[in-house]
Amino acid sequence: MSSLRVRRVGNTRDQLGESPVWDGRTQRLYWIDSLAGTIHRLDPVTGELQQFHAPSPVGSMVLRHDGGAMLALQHGFARYDFEQGEVTSSIASIGCDHPMLRLNDGKVDPLGRFIAGTMHHGRAHDEPALGGLYRLQAGAVTLLDTDFGVSNGPCFSPDGAILYFGDSARRSIFAYDYRRDGLPANKRLFADTSALNSGPDGATVDADGYLWSVLVRAGALARFAPDGRLDRTVELPVKHPTSVAFGGPNLDILYVTSISKSTNLSASEPDAGGLFAIEGLGVRGLPAYTFTAD
Repeated sequence: MSSLRVRRVGNTRDQLGESPVWDGRTQRLYWIDSLAGTIHRLDPVTGELQQFHAPSPVGSMVLRHDGGAMLALQHGFARYDFEQGEVTSSIASIGCDHPMLRLNDGKVDPLGRFIAGTMHHGRAHDEPALGGLYRLQAGAVTLLDTDFGVSNGPCFSPDGAILYFGDSARRSIFAYDYRRDGLPANKRLFADTSALNSGPDGATVDADGYLWSVLVRAGALARFAPDGRLDRTVELPVKHPTSVAFGGPNLDILYVTSISKSTNLSASEPDAGGLFAIEGLGVRGLPAYTFTAD
């Protein structure tokens, strides 16, 4: 698109930027440096940036309906208070303390529950994938699915009826029928990103029901139609982008996080690890759900 503009926002340089989320109540953007244990809070209008410390690694962060946040830490979920600048309580464990497993990407579902998956890092090619997909509700954790290598990109169709979930190791995005109660059902392959030379990473769905997925090894984003067809790609100025979220007053700015040096990937370009804003896409996002399922 001729009006498309990709710009760097500020001068932060994350080791592993992840989990951007737009707070429509305060018009601020949050994101994390997973390995450094840093939570960023940015006012894009004034440029004011606040930073908070959390235990590392932080797999993902979601906002609570009553303020504060929920964090997916290594093997469990915890509440974070921005006024105190610390974790105030550990909520629940996933019931697995395997040293090569940790919680990774997560989002809130339409009913206010925290959905997050685990990644099995350092896995040998012939070793079974031990990653799972979990749901936190009322202090209890439910295992929804298993057999994932690197869980990423949970997001929902506009009506909440479909859960999308990626496995970066398999270069696949799956779709499930998402029920209000019970387990996700009818798992099927939504998109195979092998031809795009990358596994999928963070993802979000726009107001038209199209899924935007980060191509973490290809320096680009891919937009998929609701039927899984590749609609378009957007090139980025960094080699390893990680995750995306729509923000801005009209939810028409797509924010993108990136890597400078993670456990497996590193990049030397000057903007690596930076936060980026994409304007002029001609689409809008959906408001982020907040965690209510205490």
